[in-house]
Amino acid sequence: MFGIVRPCRHRLPEKLAISWTAHLCGLCLALRDDHGQLARVATNYDGLIVSVLVEDQAGRTRDGRRTAGPCPLRAMRTAPVAQGEGARLAAAVSLVLASAKVRDHMADGDGVLARRPVAAAARTVARRWDRAGAATGSVLGFDTAVLVDAVGRQTAVEAAAGPGTSLLTVTEPTETATAAAFGHTAVLAGRPANRAPLEEAGRLFGRLAHLLDAVEDLDADAAAGAWNPLTATGMSLDEARRLCDDAVHGVRLALRDVEFTDGALAHVLLAHELRRSVDRAFGASCAHHPGPGGPGGPVQSPWLTPGPPHQQGPRRGLLAGCAVFAGLCCTCQICCRDHYDDPWSGRRREGWCSNCDCSGCDCGCGDGCCCDCDCCGCDC
Repeated sequence: MFGIVRPCRHRLPEKLAISWTAHLCGLCLALRDDHGQLARVATNYDGLIVSVLVEDQAGRTRDGRRTAGPCPLRAMRTAPVAQGEGARLAAAVSLVLASAKVRDHMADGDGVLARRPVAAAARTVARRWDRAGAATGSVLGFDTAVLVDAVGRQTAVEAAAGPGTSLLTVTEPTETATAAAFGHTAVLAGRPANRAPLEEAGRLFGRLAHLLDAVEDLDADAAAGAWNPLTATGMSLDEARRLCDDAVHGVRLALRDVEFTDGALAHVLLAHELRRSVDRAFGASCAHHPGPGGPGGPVQSPWLTPGPPHQQGPRRGLLAGCAVFAGLCCTCQICCRDHYDDPWSGRRREGWCSNCDCSGCDCGCGDGCCCDCDCCGCDC
């Protein structure tokens, strides 16, 4: 499971936490229902934002939720889950982007994908996911060709990049893909006036996703000799942080022009959790784990400070990684441990709640302000 927006369960108000889980489970089940059990591995945290945007613009209807049966990842509990066009669009987008991730791992020769038989099987799965995502997108009026084209151009863009190349040139394909996905939520919600600002928010979200992924992988990529946009372009960490901060601010500005029926969850995820995602990637300290300067201390770059031991675990294939992921979830290790090894790459990851600030909203207007009100008084 991948994504940059991973809200802490202790920080989200109960109502929004339930809604966030409903969209996550709704995405997973939409993948299963439309594309089969294997497609559920494409479930990701950022994809559910597409579902959230549709619902927050159109408003929740009685048909927008259904009760799902017991699931091991919910401790065998039933739960309300999102359904409908938003969840299906999120599934289509997630499937195509997961296909791109598989191809990226094949290109890098990661783990068992370096073996020809495994790579051939993975290539077949990726093609199937492309076709399946395109079919669902077509039903919803969304042409996934823009995503496939962006993914296809990414390799060429990276190959041409070198010292002095603008980092925004490298992030452009990702920006284009996410802008299209965010913009189409306005179409599904019947809010055509929202399309332009949501495309702008999506473009900047894509930039952030690409940059934060590069920042988080910088140390491991350097050790493995893998391509990384920061290293390839010679971009300094300070400049990368500036671009991320500007993108977060731009997303907030774009959201001001979006008309929501109830935009509480979208607001929290895109106006506040994005900021925390940037802080997390650049190693900022927090209330639970203060750095050398305390909760308000200086930002520490993760590759400049000693990390935990055993930075790299065993690499696994797609199915083996899924099995390990299920075990980690069922035993709550992903959310409750300080660190765990990524089921697929073996890289050391922080537990979801090991590095969080549960002090509520960071906008200066009081704890819980994003739960119920339309405007929390912050600059977003």
